Amino acid sequence: MKDSLRPGLTHRFSYRVPDDKTVPHLYPEAADFQSMPAVFATGYMVGLFEWACIDLMKEHLDPGEGSLGIRVDFSHLAATPPGLTVTVEAECVAVDGKRLTFKVRGHDGIDVIGEGRHERAVVTWDKFNARVADKAKRAQAAA
Repeated sequence: MKDSLRPGLTHRFSYRVPDDKTVPHLYPEAADFQSMPAVFATGYMVGLFEWACIDLMKEHLDPGEGSLGIRVDFSHLAATPPGLTVTVEAECVAVDGKRLTFKVRGHDGIDVIGEGRHERAVVTWDKFNARVADKAKRAQAAA
């Protein structure tokens, strides 16, 4: 992780909400989701907010590094129909070792749709993937 990754950095981007990012598409096998309105799903909003933070970080990471979401605390404040564009603003507000905290806000051109805080941890992909592979082997052996 480079020294340039510090509080005060901001990132902004926009995303047009497609039909397949609405609630009925979140878990197609869940009948309860199928009966809900076709508006931007909270689960996809969380992913979009994480994406903004990932984008903010990527030029400040060393080769072989990435980040993982470790905490989300977002309010979903307004429904967004497909076709509207959500603009996400992310700001790094704290760096504590390899743990970063972000303030995130999304607006669909009419309403603030969500806002809150997000934490990410910087990881080295080789080490992370080795731990996951080891866990999968242990789970297979226990089955």
